[in-house]
Amino acid sequence: MNVKKEKPYFLIIGLGASGISMAKFLCSKGKTIIATDIDASKTKIAQELNGLGIKTEIGFHDQKTFNLASVMVPSPGIPKTNKFIKTALDLGVGITGELDIFTRYNDLPVIAITGTNGKTTTTTLIGDILKSCGMTPFVGGNIGTPLMDHLMNKGKTDVIVAEISSFQLDISKQFRPDVGVLLNISEDHLDRYENYQEYESSKWSIFNHQKPSDKAVINESVKDFYMLSQKLKSRIFTFSSDKDTLINCNAKIASKSIQIITRELNHTIKTNQLKELPGTHNKENVAAAVLACLALSADINDIQKGLETFKNLPHRMEFIKTIDGISFYNDSKGTNTDAVIRAIKCFEKNIILILGGREKGTDFSLLVNDIQKSVKTIIAMGECRTLIKDTFKNICPVLEVHTMKEAVQTAFNKAFKDDAGEPAIVLLSPACASFDMYKNYAHRGNDFVTLVNALGNK
Repeated sequence: MNVKKEKPYFLIIGLGASGISMAKFLCSKGKTIIATDIDASKTKIAQELNGLGIKTEIGFHDQKTFNLASVMVPSPGIPKTNKFIKTALDLGVGITGELDIFTRYNDLPVIAITGTNGKTTTTTLIGDILKSCGMTPFVGGNIGTPLMDHLMNKGKTDVIVAEISSFQLDISKQFRPDVGVLLNISEDHLDRYENYQEYESSKWSIFNHQKPSDKAVINESVKDFYMLSQKLKSRIFTFSSDKDTLINCNAKIASKSIQIITRELNHTIKTNQLKELPGTHNKENVAAAVLACLALSADINDIQKGLETFKNLPHRMEFIKTIDGISFYNDSKGTNTDAVIRAIKCFEKNIILILGGREKGTDFSLLVNDIQKSVKTIIAMGECRTLIKDTFKNICPVLEVHTMKEAVQTAFNKAFKDDAGEPAIVLLSPACASFDMYKNYAHRGNDFVTLVNALGNK
């Protein structure tokens, strides 16, 4: 049954950065807007939007407001299963998201990057490479700058480079990147998706609307690659670090190089020159970035320059310092098991691993093999510390702590006690969300860095 609409309006659900930007953009296009957020602290934002003629409902959701909307525009973090959204959908209310509205108004080429891990690094890297090629990219999306910001403040821009989450893709029916990039897929967000297959399908949907003239850059090692890639209309470029998939690969990743082979090019990138991007996972990010830029007709020599001058981002295998032979690394962005595995594989052994936070359907047993090989001690913190201890107590020593300060000090003491005279690694790679103790992963990582630096000042 359809509900009769009194006056057509867009309902913006959630007033984070993307919701605020969306509300302002649609208002600038003369649309009638109502914006709602359950967070009662958003009063200042509400006042700003009210000043633009946008009605707001703050601190509560009104089901009637949802039911009478012409179109709902939820922020990416709000699932379609939200009870207010679900009820309105059942009554025939439409739903759309940032990607489709952006597609409707954008007239520039788009490189879009998705995957479970490495999205922000790869997105930033592509942006930097394109700058070295003389282009002016807008770098945004899930990376923190809403895509609507480009539409609101159009300057001299040649190309859009957008980090795209599965949450954004879930409600997209039109989004079509000129170059789509799929970095990897591993179990994540299973608190939101019913199973891995549903999550996998969401990631692959970045290619759903591409045409033969478009390009798809894909990690050939992802599960179901050969089956799912057959459905694509676009030209496919592949990369891989898996020796079993290197025969027809366009970017072959070896221990010291990446061999780029396309119809137009045969070029070797020496990875020892990329000190800011350690580990096999970062070589995969580099390979994907290079292929994406080549797909946009960038020159390989300019691409090489961009790679060599790139500075890695905070909280992603970020080296902090060495204290008395103990090296500290901040990988707070490692919020799932695959990210932790990638971090562990950057080192051969002697790791003191800080794990924990708020779990999100995490199967910690996926870490067992790598922890068994390389981790001497686990420091377990946060809401799921007991679950972590129960999972790994027969694999290696697990010490439970209640604060980051206690975690850092315990890791330092343990490294000293067990590994005197032998280099040791203290690695924060939590495999969990941060929201039990922190605002976000950056807040957690910054706390870790501050506490490590304080150790060195004693």
